[in-house]
Amino acid sequence: MTCALVIDDHPIVLQGCRRLLEDAGVERVLEASTVLAGYRLFRREKPDVVIVDLALQGNGLSGLVLVRRLRMQDARTPILVFSMHGDPVIASRALEAGANGYVLKDTSSGALLEAFERVRRGQPYMSHDLAMQVAMLGSRKTAPLADITPRELQTLSLLAEGKDYTHIADELGISYKTVANTCSALKAKLGATSLPELVRCSIQYLSTSPVGATGRTRMM
Repeated sequence: MTCALVIDDHPIVLQGCRRLLEDAGVERVLEASTVLAGYRLFRREKPDVVIVDLALQGNGLSGLVLVRRLRMQDARTPILVFSMHGDPVIASRALEAGANGYVLKDTSSGALLEAFERVRRGQPYMSHDLAMQVAMLGSRKTAPLADITPRELQTLSLLAEGKDYTHIADELGISYKTVANTCSALKAKLGATSLPELVRCSIQYLSTSPVGATGRTRMM
């Protein structure tokens, strides 16, 4: 009996994934809408496959942290990232964190099922176009986000959500000064000369698309 755990904070996405997987013959589909709930379900139920979003609870790319924690807890359970972010740097970071596959939320239901089956069988999955972009990261230095650290990436994602330094510090559990220093480093790396310009960069690279914002995907 196959058991899948879907971790996403959009109820419509959870419902859509459940219906899609059940129609495809998956016997048990567990749902979690927070990082903590997902991690607890993972430890208690030991699912066969985990599907996880990267942007959980409006907390930047907290799904990346969750993927790392899941992988530290269990080295073998397949993890499929189901994300609105199509930037190859983010996809690459997800794979580095321990994900076995990466599929975009504007994909077709058939592609999502294919990704699910591939990772369930122990095979990696990524769309051809995105895989090519990820492969090119190592050979080109012009990718806007190629040189930023995981902490900088999460901070940039929170800036794209409209969070100020105080809120970012609270959500990441760091000091206001650390946030300010991180943003200074980001300005240098992205060529931004002011905070408003850095925010524009964050929106350009990481903002939520209308699909991601509503939780509606083509699988519906």
